[in-house]
Amino acid sequence: MKQRKPMPKIATTTEENISGLGQRQTRQRDAILQVLHSANGPLPVPEIHARALELRDKLGIATVYRTLKLLQENGTIQAVTLPSGETCYQGEPHAHHDHFQCRKCNQVFDLDVCPLRLKSGTELPGGFVVQDHQMLLYGLCPACV
Repeated sequence: MKQRKPMPKIATTTEENISGLGQRQTRQRDAILQVLHSANGPLPVPEIHARALELRDKLGIATVYRTLKLLQENGTIQAVTLPSGETCYQGEPHAHHDHFQCRKCNQVFDLDVCPLRLKSGTELPGGFVVQDHQMLLYGLCPACV
């Protein structure tokens, strides 16, 4: 019988996230992580940068990219690539969830429900075996209706 590995503890501060990567904690990195944890869904880099600038002056876009790369390598954040090719980032890698993108304001939201209930191992016609899925629904968000 195969033993399951214990789930890693999700770090909640930049110090916990970055120290494992041999990097130091900074106020700029804390601001970026705070932005990601307070968002209602994945954010594109320019939005992360703009929101983090409200918390911390003198935060360059290169610092945002470097911090996102470090946090993603550490498994603290997750990248979501939209069909447009744009990569957005969300604060905590969640269990499976899908997304909704507003066609008017382009904001992306996490969905608490999965409209497609396919379990891993489901066999589809043609011999395809589902391992996982990611769905992005489109429409209008409550603010744009």
